[in-house]
Amino acid sequence: MSSLTYDLTLAGLSVGSAAALTGIGLIVTYRATGVLNFAHGAIAMVCAYALRQCVVEWGWPLWLGAVVTLLVLAPGLGVVLERFVFRPLSVLGSDPAQTLVASIGVFVLLVGGAALLWGQGARDDAPELVPDEPWGQLAVVLVLAAGVGAVVRWTRFGRELRAVVDDRRLAVLGGIDADRVAAAGWAFGSFTAGLTGVLLAPYVRLDPYGLPLLVMEVVAVAVAARMRSLPVAVVVALGIGVAQSQLTRLHPSGWGEPLLQAATTNLFVVALLVAALVLPGVGTRDALPRTATARVPTPPGAWIVAGVLFLLPLGLAGRDLHTSVQVPALAVILLSLVVVTGRGGQISLGQAAYAGLGALFTALLAAGRFPGLPGLPELAALAVAVVLVAPLGLLTGWPAIGRRGLALALATFAIGVGVSRFVFAQPYATSGLPLGRPAGFDGDRAYYVLELVLLAVALLATHALRRGRTGRALAAMRDHEAGAQAAGVRVPSLKLGAFVAGAALAALGGGMLGMGLRAFDAAAYDPVRGLLWFAAVVVLGADSTLGALAAAALLVGLDAGTRGGVAAALIGVLAILVGRFPGGPYEALRTAAERLRPRRTPALTPTGVRARGLLRPAEPRGPRGAPVPVGATATGAAAGRTSGTGGRPPASPAPRTPPTPSPPLLTARRLHARYGGFTALDGVDLDLSPGRITAVVGPNGAGKSTLFHCLAGTLRPARGTVHLGGRDVTALPAHARTRLGIARTFQQLAVFPSLTVAENVRVGAEQGRVTDRGAVERALRLLGLDGPVRARPAAGLPTGTLRRVELARVLAGDPRVLLLDEPAAGLDTAEVAALARVLKALAADGTALLVVEHDLDLVAGLADVVHVMTAGRIVASGPPGRVLDAPGTGAGR
Repeated sequence: MSSLTYDLTLAGLSVGSAAALTGIGLIVTYRATGVLNFAHGAIAMVCAYALRQCVVEWGWPLWLGAVVTLLVLAPGLGVVLERFVFRPLSVLGSDPAQTLVASIGVFVLLVGGAALLWGQGARDDAPELVPDEPWGQLAVVLVLAAGVGAVVRWTRFGRELRAVVDDRRLAVLGGIDADRVAAAGWAFGSFTAGLTGVLLAPYVRLDPYGLPLLVMEVVAVAVAARMRSLPVAVVVALGIGVAQSQLTRLHPSGWGEPLLQAATTNLFVVALLVAALVLPGVGTRDALPRTATARVPTPPGAWIVAGVLFLLPLGLAGRDLHTSVQVPALAVILLSLVVVTGRGGQISLGQAAYAGLGALFTALLAAGRFPGLPGLPELAALAVAVVLVAPLGLLTGWPAIGRRGLALALATFAIGVGVSRFVFAQPYATSGLPLGRPAGFDGDRAYYVLELVLLAVALLATHALRRGRTGRALAAMRDHEAGAQAAGVRVPSLKLGAFVAGAALAALGGGMLGMGLRAFDAAAYDPVRGLLWFAAVVVLGADSTLGALAAAALLVGLDAGTRGGVAAALIGVLAILVGRFPGGPYEALRTAAERLRPRRTPALTPTGVRARGLLRPAEPRGPRGAPVPVGATATGAAAGRTSGTGGRPPASPAPRTPPTPSPPLLTARRLHARYGGFTALDGVDLDLSPGRITAVVGPNGAGKSTLFHCLAGTLRPARGTVHLGGRDVTALPAHARTRLGIARTFQQLAVFPSLTVAENVRVGAEQGRVTDRGAVERALRLLGLDGPVRARPAAGLPTGTLRRVELARVLAGDPRVLLLDEPAAGLDTAEVAALARVLKALAADGTALLVVEHDLDLVAGLADVVHVMTAGRIVASGPPGRVLDAPGTGAGR
């Protein structure tokens, strides 16, 4: 027994050493560049193939092939990627979303390129660089980890690396060559990837798909180390490797035997699931490239062309028609990504899992092997499979509630890998499982017609999610999640709904694909294909249903008409360039065509001018010829209120007299908040009364923004309470407080660029406290947005106009309490004066206002009471004339 334990430990150390190498490379790359290198496994695969090519095909000595592969090819590949892929993204100021998509693009490109060069079959003759014993591999791991640790801690390069990690821009200003640091990080990370590949290749299947996925499964090692600690990564990798090896001695019996055996042989996958779903996420910023402009409507001619192209296969026969059967099914799967990614703005790398489950459940139901259900006809089995898979979308939807960016990418990828390993790869679930076609649709041509009908249904469902209230809410969540919550959008439930709808569509497409192939093929739904599908949808326009159709035709057509891997290589190239056109190449072409199209300004005839003057009186003009908001013309805010009280006489905003004190509407008591070891709020009390404007001023770091977030619901205080009208709302999220009447604006504009001005305001009216059909028009009129600007997309409008758009959206929800965070930021003098008149009119109409503002002149002329904050406490309160000029308050002008 001791000998067996020793042998299993040695085997586990060997596997753990390879995993530790992957963890070291991922951590170094991430710390130097901020990029989670999804292409790490693909680089390992390419280097393994390159060493085999040198030694087996060309007859080089092993040492020479190893030197060229590990010391030239691997680090050179990393330098090339940094220089030509990720450095341009950094220079262009891209967000982590674009670097993530580019990283996936590199993965897809390398996989496709390897399939083109070396074929898709597995090779079992990879040369053995290190003997089949763990001590050499373990020594390499320990030397690398110790060397990297020493360099980071004690050398100048290490200090530069830490500086770049902390703040790249500040490091550059300090004279550090951040590009050199990033290039060194990429070179070392690629070297470790290559070393991992050549060490693993002799003992696993060397093919373009298997080895990259195997390497990516051990990303759990880096996640468990929080992408920072090399010793933790090494210990975790060795521990999991030894544990997995030791568990192979277990031979359980009973119904749980296959599942337990799958877990013992895939312990790194289990660790990946735990690390991605349980541990705090790495990378919390948005995960998708945001559309910079409103989406240009697709010309009807484009849909006509697409319809003709999808009808053409009906005229084909034989192998061509059989291949075409895959296109509508794959298009439905890709439409699921349009819903989740394009509409909802959430990354999902696990849609292949739901497509595979749809095919598997359809086959089981049709064969009568699904537990508790009788055998069903194929069409009924497909419908039931969609219903069964749809709730499983919560597996990815639930992590999406609290995760974004890299954390959500890892969570969805982990779920896809887990389903592949624990369901699709298990003989007990998939062995001997045929899948026929529905009665009457057995032939390829008849089945293709059925697929077109189902595709049309999926297109209608996807289109419905873009229109109406739900479509506007999804667009708001995608464009600015915090702004959507502030507008009252139920973001958590909306995310869950998007993932459930996406899972249903993926299951429908997966079942269609399985029936088209007449069998359940687990390889058709492996996680690598999921990455390829995601990249294809993103680069061809994540929010474009036409792009999904084009991607399906491209993926099937290219691989069928050429060598396998061409489609993957092309999609990889486009994904690498995603930073240049984040809306996809199709979107870029349409936008360019729109800009180049000559514009003619229609001119009215004299009769038309007179008619317009009779129908619509001329708007009063303010400074610089800008329309004056209604609230700024002494008509008060009553005309623009959205509560439907209609004919109340307007309240005059000027001259403003201090309002009669009334009971507080919003109260905060003993609020405490901390960030790490820093106390941001230290027992703050605050009262906001109807009809009064309260201002909070103070130096940076005083706690003003933290107080604001606690009141708005975007941050829950460690201690203390917040009450609205006597109701405790401390535990309520931002969208729930908005629906109760607490609305807010943002210092950094929170508008939805893909929506028009009127649609932005409509989101606030639909999600706010009171639903009123006239709310949108009154809010637009109050802020002077009821002219032609109402139909313009928010993207590209000047800052002053966008401030009015944001305020109009807030007012359309009829708030009782209005929280304004730096409302004058970016406005000129005339716009600030107009804003002040509007705010005074709102206060005169009974709204409780809180203003956090650095412009003390604006505060002096606007506020009824001013609170001065310093070090998380309110140190002075009172009328602005007494507080702002008082010495020692930190607020003197």
